[in-house]
Amino acid sequence: MLTRKQSELLRYIHERLKETGVPPSFDEMKDALDLRSKSGIHRLIMALEERGFIRRLPNRARALEVLRLPESSTPAAPRGGRFAPSVIEGNLGKTRPVVAGDPSDSSQNVAIPVMGRIAAGTPISALQTRSHSIALPPDLLSNGEHYALEVRGDSMIEAGILDGDTVVIKKQESAESGEIVVALIDDEEATLKRLRKRGASIALEAANPAYETRIFGPDRVRIQGKLVSLVRKY
Repeated sequence: MLTRKQSELLRYIHERLKETGVPPSFDEMKDALDLRSKSGIHRLIMALEERGFIRRLPNRARALEVLRLPESSTPAAPRGGRFAPSVIEGNLGKTRPVVAGDPSDSSQNVAIPVMGRIAAGTPISALQTRSHSIALPPDLLSNGEHYALEVRGDSMIEAGILDGDTVVIKKQESAESGEIVVALIDDEEATLKRLRKRGASIALEAANPAYETRIFGPDRVRIQGKLVSLVRKY
């Protein structure tokens, strides 16, 4: 899975190459995605290259090659417009309400896709393409769609979340103050933090005194889901 900005940039580069045969400049990409600086484009390009979607050609300025598009392909935006990728959802990681007396709901494990790594520390790119799946019993899940992420960092250790743990996230776009969430900052970086609502602002709070609470305007943070359970290997 790509973040929305990564998907938008990949589609924009793909369409420009089809139309003109020449990849867009970093300034054109920045304007098309409405980013504040070219450093954000650099991070997106690196993330797409690391995940095998594009390749930078050596010894050629602005030379980019699109190697593949996401499996959940999104339609191109009208020329000159902003990209708004749609999402095609499957049943992987979905549970249905538990019905009393139905033994299948308590005996059959659910396959949960592991979507890469999430930072419990300095934010890193997250929500990558699915690497593998883990099987979990339904009583570790809630109703709805779920995915899992491997934790990197120590900012949530006082909440019992350690480096190397796998967190199971219920996919949703809102959460209550005090819940631990996957938060996407500026559509570029994702992190696992406790959500605090402070008036019109959103605070992302660590569970480790070595890390500062970060405060953002509501337009800079999108909730990608909330923590429902945790898997640890010994």
